[in-house]
Amino acid sequence: MSSDTPSYTYEQAGVSIDAGNRLVKAIGPLVKSTMRPGADGEIGGFGGFFDPKAAGYKDPLLVAGNDGVGTKLKLAIDTDRHDHVGIDLVAMCVNDLIVQGAEPLFFLDYFATGKLENGVAERVIAGIAEGCKQAGCALIGGETAEMPGMYASGDYDLAGFCVGAVERGEQLTGERVAPGHVLLGLASSGVHSNGFSLVRRLAEDKGWKLDRPALFDQDRLLVETLLEPTRIYVKTLLPIVRDGLIDAMAHITGGGLLENIPRVLPQGAHAEVDADSWDQPGLMAFLQAQGNIEPGEMARTFNCGVGMVLAVEPSKVELVRSRLEDAGEQVLAVGQIVAGDKGCTVRGSLGTWSAKEDWEAVHLG
Repeated sequence: MSSDTPSYTYEQAGVSIDAGNRLVKAIGPLVKSTMRPGADGEIGGFGGFFDPKAAGYKDPLLVAGNDGVGTKLKLAIDTDRHDHVGIDLVAMCVNDLIVQGAEPLFFLDYFATGKLENGVAERVIAGIAEGCKQAGCALIGGETAEMPGMYASGDYDLAGFCVGAVERGEQLTGERVAPGHVLLGLASSGVHSNGFSLVRRLAEDKGWKLDRPALFDQDRLLVETLLEPTRIYVKTLLPIVRDGLIDAMAHITGGGLLENIPRVLPQGAHAEVDADSWDQPGLMAFLQAQGNIEPGEMARTFNCGVGMVLAVEPSKVELVRSRLEDAGEQVLAVGQIVAGDKGCTVRGSLGTWSAKEDWEAVHLG
């Protein structure tokens, strides 16, 4: 090789293998802290093992899901608050599994950035580990990608993948739901991880002072209320699901109440939601007022204070309510199932909105 020819390195191109190795070493204890029966706790191989028999399953069906955090990440990046978005990432995946009756078993993450720096990745992954502990699943691996030129300085992206299991015959498909079922809601912890493109647009247009106390909660900064991590419902719901007390559940994410509840209903079942039966949280009322947002738009953009909806037989409602409240959940009366086309109608003092099976939202007046 000619001495006159410059010798190129990967690090000169913007990728530090040493930084990646340091990250793997730093997160090792975080990964081990999430271990559970079935997972061995070691990282660094080409794949992670999980043993369903060691987890106590005899004839399991596997349920898989993947998700991200959306533009909530941008708000976290812009305000240098990276410690909780990992919880959001886990929550968006594991809450999708529990609605099918599945216990989350293991989780893998994908963290991509232009350059690993300032311990940001460690803070994010610490949040992922915390989310896994809250959900009772093991963080068995993942991928950290340093890609110069793909992201603006300081930016990163997150994705997660989770696998759960349910014994054959115990999965929730919604087929048991019928007219007469009662709809209960579990309170959300905030906006969760949907609708943040609208939140950020409002923040910019209205000139919100994110580092000042929220108008609706003087004890907390506005940015803290917006970035409150998504509530993980797994540990409170799983015992009740296994006891056969819930016939269907809907995780209220993008599409809100209007579009998510019909996803778990059989033909001939229509959800009627009474939006006046629970008090809107201060944050939701603030967003609606700041954006002059129509109630129907609220019902299909935000969770409106309800993070999970359960379909329960009337005879089991009080038992379910009692057990969930004892476990620390705030249980809300949401509505009922009636005979009709598969879909959802949200009624309140300000109007009525309906979503058909094809997810077309209609204002009924």
